Amino acid sequence: MGSPVTTNPITIMLINMTVVFAVLYGLSLIIRLIKMADPTQKKKLNEPSQPEPAVSSQAVEADSWDEDEEAVVVIAAAVAACGYSVVSITAVRPESSRAWRQAARLEAIGNKLQAMRK
Repeated sequence: MGSPVTTNPITIMLINMTVVFAVLYGLSLIIRLIKMADPTQKKKLNEPSQPEPAVSSQAVEADSWDEDEEAVVVIAAAVAACGYSVVSITAVRPESSRAWRQAARLEAIGNKLQAMRK
């Protein structure tokens, strides 16, 4: 190999940063081209959009209840998997997140104390 073109660290840094940013810019162009040529992307039609019907509050409450009910089922399954009886679950209150955090902290401290005693 020959002798280096320059030994100035500032010049080497500037050349390296220029190369890095040029490659990043090239990658961003490739990503944009792929996005424009994507055949699976839904095409926007130039049809006038019709106003969507107003959603009633009952429908919104029903949707949110479905999500809450699903969360309760998942929590109950997790508790059952830990060996506890699902019947012993009396309420699931996401508003009381402070109490849940405190219970988790106390459980962690208890586990550490048990491990230290062994």
